[in-house]
Amino acid sequence: MEVNIQKAKIDLIQWLTTIEDSSVIQKIMELRNTENKDWWNEISDIEKKSIELGISDADNGNLKPHSEAKKIYEKWL
Repeated sequence: MEVNIQKAKIDLIQWLTTIEDSSVIQKIMELRNTENKDWWNEISDIEKKSIELGISDADNGNLKPHSEAKKIYEKWL
């Protein structure tokens, strides 16, 4: 059964407004905190270095036009 995400969000919001038990609220807050992982901490050192190199290239003006990148990668798009 596929969940309509927007309806589910609204249902959860409505339910949250009725909760009076602070321990339930605390559990929900803990769940939210565990779900807020920073993707940067989840990628490998090689991926981080690659991203940093790309940012450095961009900062130094070492860029290629979109049309050139599209030609290189079009077989995967």
